[in-house]
Amino acid sequence: MNELIIELTEINPKEFFGTQNINIELLKKYYPKLKIVARGNKIKAYGEEELLEEFDKRLDMLVTHFGKYNKLDENTIERILTSDGGQDEIDAKINGEVLVHGANGRLIKAQTANQQRLVELMKKNDMVFAIGPAGTGKTYTGVALAVKALKEKQVRRIILTRPAVEAGENLGFLPGDLKEKLDPYMQPLYDALRDMIPPEKLQNYIETGIIQIAPMAFMRGRTLDNAFVILDEAQNTTHAQMKMFLTRMGKNAKFMITGDPGQIDLPRRITSGLKEAILVLKDIKGIGILYLDDKDVIRHRLVKEIIASYKSIEHNNS
Repeated sequence: MNELIIELTEINPKEFFGTQNINIELLKKYYPKLKIVARGNKIKAYGEEELLEEFDKRLDMLVTHFGKYNKLDENTIERILTSDGGQDEIDAKINGEVLVHGANGRLIKAQTANQQRLVELMKKNDMVFAIGPAGTGKTYTGVALAVKALKEKQVRRIILTRPAVEAGENLGFLPGDLKEKLDPYMQPLYDALRDMIPPEKLQNYIETGIIQIAPMAFMRGRTLDNAFVILDEAQNTTHAQMKMFLTRMGKNAKFMITGDPGQIDLPRRITSGLKEAILVLKDIKGIGILYLDDKDVIRHRLVKEIIASYKSIEHNNS
């Protein structure tokens, strides 16, 4: 059995190993075929030579990152261990451009490689489809790009919309007037905006129509010029709704369509407008399509495992 010994000389090994060696335990999880031991300021690994070479390279990248930023968390470790790029590319992805200086000094930026690709795709195309499971940041990144475009005066307004179908619930059964009925359903969009725009300013934007949050039915008959428009939960659109929405695009407009084909709440035998649109529009120049996956989930670590578990039974049942 081959042995690799790495000595940590310029960083604090205890901080690098993490509380109760949590970072070392993560390394063991990603390299189950290696025996990894951390003691003092040394990390020893035993196993096949080819795997040890890969481990040595990734560990060096982790050490370099820690030396630069004095921190190492689970998401960063995962990105470094699973990325195809080199150190500079990984640093750019993890510490990429700030999209928005949000409320309370929060820095909003792409958190994963695919979210960064989404940013780049939106720069190059006027219409982008972002497809992926819950928690992959597609809507949040889209809202950040919309706020950025508004702040930089690239557009005059932001329009956020969703088809009014969710988990089999009918809006007619909800109490209150239309706004009160729709507000809970649109809550994820409000939540994202509150992270990025101070409350008073956000309220003013909504009251003056600079930011509009409305169900898809309100899009009919409109021409959306000088706007950044996001259609969220697009998997729940019908053929007619999707066609209607896409043809609202006016001059100087950016359209982003997000959705998860695995969470369709439409009645049976009704084709998802999102699934159809991806097939029909995939070869049109100026339209970008990006698929995010469970590696992009930035919620609680359990969410990734939940998605993976459901994926296995869904494949078996299909």
